[in-house]
Amino acid sequence: MFHKSISYIFLGIGILITVLILIFPPKISFNYDFEQFFPQSNEDLEFYEEYKKKFENDNDYLLIALENPGGDLLEKRFLDSIWSIQIKIKDLEGVDTVISILNIEKPIIGLFGLRNEKVLKWDTERELSESSSDLGVYKTQLISKDGKSLLLWIKNTQNISKENGDRLYSEIKGVIEQAAIQPKAIAGKIQAQGDFIRLMQKEFGMFFGASIVLILGMLFFIFRTFWSIWIPCVVLLIGTLWSFAVMLYFGKALDVMSVMQPTIFLIVGLSALIHFISHLNQKIRQGIRIEKSIQEVFKELFIPVWLTILTTSLGFISLYFTTIPALKSFGVSTGIGVLVVFGALILLTPGILYLSRIQPNQGTDKFISANFLKVLFIEVLKKRKWILMSFLLISLLSIWGGSKIHVNGYLLDNLPENHPIQLDVHYFDEQYGGSNPLEIYLKTGLDASSLMDYEVLEALEKVESKLAELTGTNQFLSPLTIVKTLNQAQNQGSVKAFVFPSPGQFQRMEKYLKRAGEELNFKLLLNDNQEGRISGRSPDFGSYKMAQIREEFQDFVNREIDPQILSLQWTGTAYLIDNGHQSVTVQMAKGLGVAFLVVGLIAGILFRSWRISLILLIPNIIPLIWMLGMMILLGIEFKLTTAILFTVAFGIAVDDSIHFMTRLRFELGKGKSLIYAIKRTVMETGRAIVLTTIILVMGFGLLIASDFGVTHFTGLLIAASLIVALLSDVLLLPILLLPMKKVWEKKAKKLIR
Repeated sequence: MFHKSISYIFLGIGILITVLILIFPPKISFNYDFEQFFPQSNEDLEFYEEYKKKFENDNDYLLIALENPGGDLLEKRFLDSIWSIQIKIKDLEGVDTVISILNIEKPIIGLFGLRNEKVLKWDTERELSESSSDLGVYKTQLISKDGKSLLLWIKNTQNISKENGDRLYSEIKGVIEQAAIQPKAIAGKIQAQGDFIRLMQKEFGMFFGASIVLILGMLFFIFRTFWSIWIPCVVLLIGTLWSFAVMLYFGKALDVMSVMQPTIFLIVGLSALIHFISHLNQKIRQGIRIEKSIQEVFKELFIPVWLTILTTSLGFISLYFTTIPALKSFGVSTGIGVLVVFGALILLTPGILYLSRIQPNQGTDKFISANFLKVLFIEVLKKRKWILMSFLLISLLSIWGGSKIHVNGYLLDNLPENHPIQLDVHYFDEQYGGSNPLEIYLKTGLDASSLMDYEVLEALEKVESKLAELTGTNQFLSPLTIVKTLNQAQNQGSVKAFVFPSPGQFQRMEKYLKRAGEELNFKLLLNDNQEGRISGRSPDFGSYKMAQIREEFQDFVNREIDPQILSLQWTGTAYLIDNGHQSVTVQMAKGLGVAFLVVGLIAGILFRSWRISLILLIPNIIPLIWMLGMMILLGIEFKLTTAILFTVAFGIAVDDSIHFMTRLRFELGKGKSLIYAIKRTVMETGRAIVLTTIILVMGFGLLIASDFGVTHFTGLLIAASLIVALLSDVLLLPILLLPMKKVWEKKAKKLIR
């Protein structure tokens, strides 16, 4: 298969594929959609999809807090500027509604019926002084808690596209900049998506460039010859080009998870090439002709390297069995990309090697000598009891510590705490009661005719009071808001009358109820008032605390609210994302289960023994257990973006074990004793295992510099797990294999035959 003539044909095919990609390049697109982190095939998601059709999306809004750079918030000139901004924003294409303290109105019921009056009047200084005295009730709603900023609540059109959202956000910022006002804080979907994508594009290029520099440095440090530097670089760049081309041709947009894919493709591909190049150097130094050396190296290593690439790929592809679209897409595209890189390696490398002037080098021997590995193996045999006890003790401590880790994720936990988006969200949490959407579906029970029945509203008053107690905010709109507003209207607009009415007060307002509901530009009631919603905002407490809040809320509802009168169901984007985080143990179990099964089958096929398959799994489960311990030490919480790393780490870490076991099988096939075969395996394969681990650790270590949480933790935890995997393969695996002497001797006889 790897004869010179066939290798040249492969090289020609590879060059043709590359040229076609360059002539017909795929269209590059970036995207970040929060909804890609919703768990699919889920009753809650199905319910929310129906809820959106009845009402609307709960996150199609933008919050802008504005301060007066010249002094007092309620200065007439500043309010005139804000009013001008508000009018211009309302006229923009894509804007549905703009609400602020400047256009909010209070109803007043007088002798001539119902009329509306502005809450804040500022045409004259006198009007401003008189109307501003009652604004305290609007603090944390339309005016900040500290009274230094006012809020523009901008509702954009439903399901706005990424392109139109970017355009609209740019136009809104332009309007504010023209007024020479710097927003204190901004939060919302169209802002976050644009800023996320700009950061993604920056990091994508940064890590791609850093990975190339790392590869050049590592190759020079290890091999010190020109050919062993430029050939891997060319092959890996072409392989990475192919991988992204395949993704983009099939319409895969690059997202927040794609930031680390260039590093993964380059580093995983390099680790495979290291095996080929280091073995090629060994054969050339043994005096074997270069052409024969190339042919033998690729013939001998094709299967073990293919198996390691396959297990790495399957480690990623197993994420398909999670229920989160973003993780599925990342897992499948990365897994396929790794296979494409290997395809490029096999098509291009032999032919390029045959065409190149190859000189042997002593780089790998200088880097780590076979004698050192021999001494290490002897020490492992002498101290095997201590090694076993150490691995066992650390593993037990890690399991105990891991059991203390909370499952906790945040809407924007991919960003560092000091990122401007995070700072803005914290500002809204502190000053305006939060920026996270909160949605609860309401439906009348069998004993109620309408959500506007007094008895139902009484129950709803209890519900909202409990919500305010649990969340620390009163940012709610519901059918109860209509009733409280009309009660205020019956009392000449007094803010003190914005409370739940007595039965007599409610009876007097009944003729206005229908009109009040119809005049709202916010859907609160549907289906002849049989269905409704509580819609509001809350701080991002994290999925762990929100789960506790929702559990306590549901306990309250079960105790205090008669389901024959009113039924409630929590829903919305924040709820679904929190559910995704809370399902991490199930997601992780699915991925790991598939990965364990695949590796077990591969080992079973190779060695035809279930006991050997189990032994192979042990040193690769150890890194996952120790990863738990590392998480508790560093204060890293379980969430979607950290839980999936266990599956990915397993798929990558098992590569060294497969190389080790494949070489051991080869040595045993020569009729050698088990101990001697293990020693030769440690001395021959150990060098490549150490080299590839160092490369992988340094490659994934680059990702630690990322501003994205998912990328940062991927680099940190996978790099750490690979170090542990190396220790397990070099120190623990030989000890575990020794009791299998009889089984191995039996297998060896079959291999010799």
